Parts: sequence; structure tokens; C-alpha cells
Amino acid sequence: MKIIETHAHLYDEQYDTDRTAMIERALAAGVTEFWLPNCDSETISGMMELAQTYPGQCRPMIGLHPTYVKENVEQELQTMQQWLEKSADAFVAIGEIGLDFYWDTTFAEQQKAAFSHQLGWAKQYQLPIAIHCRNAFWETVELIEKHNDPNLRGIFHCFSGGVEEARKVVELNFLLGIGGVVTFKNGGLDKVIPEVGLEHLVLETDAPYLAPVPYRGKRNEPSYLPLIAQRIADLKQVPVQTIIEQTTANALQLIQ
Repeated sequence: MKIIETHAHLYDEQYDTDRTAMIERALAAGVTEFWLPNCDSETISGMMELAQTYPGQCRPMIGLHPTYVKENVEQELQTMQQWLEKSADAFVAIGEIGLDFYWDTTFAEQQKAAFSHQLGWAKQYQLPIAIHCRNAFWETVELIEKHNDPNLRGIFHCFSGGVEEARKVVELNFLLGIGGVVTFKNGGLDKVIPEVGLEHLVLETDAPYLAPVPYRGKRNEPSYLPLIAQRIADLKQVPVQTIIEQTTANALQLIQ
């Protein structure tokens, strides 16, 4: 059983006391790869250290998270670009990038500009993207369609939209990142998953956030991925091994 964790912040300070044990638990649960999304210049060193400690297992991304877009956005983007120019092949994706209008829209235009800029990197280096999209789905889609070309592909991380949004993601030739929300009683994904083919799904936790039931409200970790896979299997009415095999194949195809 090989599971690919497509989105986990394993460098987060919440793991400072037991990071090695947490990773060992995930490996024991069948997780063979961890894709690490970046947030800003401050998170790069911890992320790259994990990539060096677990080569081929902890696989970093590079990008500027939308909620980290502030007055210094140009400087932050320059740092990311320098990393790409130096070693683009060290990164599994451009991410996590996108738009977030949930808490604050002060830097909404800067978020859009930063997202567009990073979409350009994805095309230039032919890397997939990990999209953070909160309260901004259709604005995100608009920018993807504006920049779309055959090389632009990726994952709508932490997908929690409805059937219409899911169909749009599929139409764009992107994947849906399914995490702990699928186990929530009122998460809404119980209506979406049956309507989406397995070839469009990948597994993620967004650890340390959004832990699945029965750990909801606690610190999340990749060893909980089988719970997410099992819930998808229940909704699709197929064996959990089918879910794991297909989502792993989808993830591997994305980065080939």
C-alpha cells in the first residue's frame, strides 16, 4: 500500500517536539511521499532541511502563499524566483499559491498579481501548481483560464466546493485535493465525491490543519490519510485499496 501525501506542512512548529516520530508513524501507515507546500521565505529553510533528511520522500514545493502576500511581496517573489533559477528540479511543484479573500482583502490585487506571476513560473519550468483558494474560487478560475496552456496543471488543494466547482476543476484538467473535510458531517463533500471520477482525485491532509474525524480539532498528521481514503471509498462504494492505488497513480502522473 503506497499513499502519496500531496499537501502537508511538516516543517511547522507544531511538530518540533516529535517530528521524526510523526513521520515514522506515517511511513508505517503506508505513506511513501510527502509533498511539502511552501508559505514564504521564512519556511524555506525548514522545508529544505526535511527534503535533505528524507530524500525522495519529503518533496518540497516553492511559492508564496496568498495569505503571506504583504507589502514586501516583490521581495518575497524574488526570493522564490532565485530558488527556482538555482535548482528548479529540486521542487515537485509551484505552491502553495492562489487567492484567499476569507479574512482580509487588503492585498487582494497584490494576491492576484502574485498568483499570475507564479503561474508564469509553472509554465516556464513545466511544474504543476498547488492552489490555495478560499472565498475566491471563481476569481482563481478566471486567472487560470487567462494564463491557461497545456503545461498548466495541478491540484486545487483542500477542495471543499460543490459539484459545480468540482466539474469546473475537472474541465480545467486539474485535480481535486481531498482531505479531512470529506469526513466532516456537514463538510458537503459527500455530495461531490460520488459525482467525480477517481482519476481526478488525490489525497492530502494539509497537516497540521483540518484533521479528519475522529481527530477533528486536534493536530493533523499524514498517518491519518487512510481515514480519508476510507471515507472516499465508502462514498464511492469501492474497496479502499482502489482509492489508494488510483490517487497514487494520479499524483505520480501529475509530476511526470
